Amino acid sequence: MSLPVISFEEGERGLDWLALTDAIAAGHAGPRAEVEDVILRRGGDTVLSRAAWIDGLGIGVKTATVFPGNGEKGLPSVGGATSLFSDATGELEAMVDFHLVTKWKTAGDSLLAARRLARPESRDILIVGAGTVAASLVGAYGAAFPEARFTLWNRSRGRAEALAAETGAAVAEDLETAVRGADIVATATMSTEPLIRGAWLRPGQHLDLIGAYRPDMREVDDAAIAAGRLFVDSRKTAGETGELALPMEAGVLGEGDLVADYYDLPAFRREGDEITLFKNGGGAHLDLMVARHILSVWQGM
Repeated sequence: MSLPVISFEEGERGLDWLALTDAIAAGHAGPRAEVEDVILRRGGDTVLSRAAWIDGLGIGVKTATVFPGNGEKGLPSVGGATSLFSDATGELEAMVDFHLVTKWKTAGDSLLAARRLARPESRDILIVGAGTVAASLVGAYGAAFPEARFTLWNRSRGRAEALAAETGAAVAEDLETAVRGADIVATATMSTEPLIRGAWLRPGQHLDLIGAYRPDMREVDDAAIAAGRLFVDSRKTAGETGELALPMEAGVLGEGDLVADYYDLPAFRREGDEITLFKNGGGAHLDLMVARHILSVWQGM
């Protein structure tokens, strides 16, 4: 039998957002992952390999190449692939499209938390940002909150309007007003300075923080971080982001303020009308869980 090579279009055909989040939850009910990252650079070009090994689930290696100069050649600046290896023999079992795994891992990671932490009756969802992740969030959140109304805000209004035309969302005129009126606020930007202020938040809201993946990046201020109960997907990966590392360095946030990560999923529950925050830090173990799910669904089609 030939090695499965799953393309974006072929792999996405049978996927479902709710089933994916169930697969991520099931993956965290098993043994803890061993995870390691390797980064290589040549001038402005970068290769990042993230490897994870989970007993019973196997080995996953997701490699990304970032070549900023490719745009001038008419080529994508980001490429890569995900390799799945047998847990029992180490043999290569499948290759899965890098962008497919990234899309479903990133939005699915956040959706799992929202299904546990956001109020089920949430209707107004604000997405801050208008890039690729923002587009996938409309589909992901729409699966769990089918009656929700989506609003987009982006520094460049033109990009928000373009995404709104594709998704049927509205475009926010003012970020503060949009935040105050939202039940769920999801941020997916490249900001290095806080966009969301704690003073804008109200009881019962859920914040989904996806951007700020580098140590120097922030999407919300210290007051927002301290406004409610804080959950993360992985204490290790989320703790290395600027969103959490900088408040910890400043003494605003302590390790004890992190309620739970996904290896303690039963603790992901709302208490009354509190504000909940979830920091999506990603990680190779999530790539492995999602790629395994994609392969399983593909094999069943």
